[in-house]
Formats: sequence, C-alpha cells, structure tokens
Amino acid sequence: MKLAEWRASWASRAIFWAATCFAFVMAVVPHPPEIPGEPSDKIQHIAAFATLALLGSFAYPRTGLLKLLAGLSLFGAFIEVVQAIPSLHRDSDVMDWLADTLAATVVLALVRWRRARD
Repeated sequence: MKLAEWRASWASRAIFWAATCFAFVMAVVPHPPEIPGEPSDKIQHIAAFATLALLGSFAYPRTGLLKLLAGLSLFGAFIEVVQAIPSLHRDSDVMDWLADTLAATVVLALVRWRRARD
C-alpha cells in the first residue's frame, strides 16, 4: 500500500470511529442537545446510521458489505440495550434498531450498486 493510500485509509477510519463514538454518546447521554428543526427520533436514527454506513464503506472498502451491515446492526442493537438502563432515562425501542438497520441496508445497497458500475 502506498503512503497516500495508507493516509487516506487511516483518515477515513479515524472519521468513521469518531462518528461512531459521537453517535453512541448522543444516544446514551441522559439529556442530549436539541437539534435544529427538532427531527423525530426515527429521523435521527436513520441519519446517524446512513452516515455510519457510508463512512464505514469508505473506511473499510475491502470488508464485505454484509459484514459491515451486520456490525452496524449489532451496534444499533447494543445502543438500544444500553438505553434500557434505567439511570440513563432513555427509551429503548426495537423500532429504533430496525430504523438503524434499514438505513444502513439502503446505503450499503447503493454503495454496492455504485461499486458494480465502476
């Protein structure tokens, strides 16, 4: 791997993991900050996991997209389990996990389609 490729790979992975940590923290803090426009909870989940799927596809281009999807889906499920902790005062909802998984699925299907065209 050339130095420029290594730097691009390292940078995209750092961005992916920073976004993943940010998503987790925002999902589990007891009182997350207000978002302009006050989008619904499901829209926030969809936006977060669509973004993570896209970033993950750049960060790990050699990883199979199904494997990436499985990891993101498990991450979404983990968030819902953590949100079930009473002291966090958050709501755990299976529908949130489904929204996470569906958003990642759609984005990764588009990534697969785009890669097939190249």
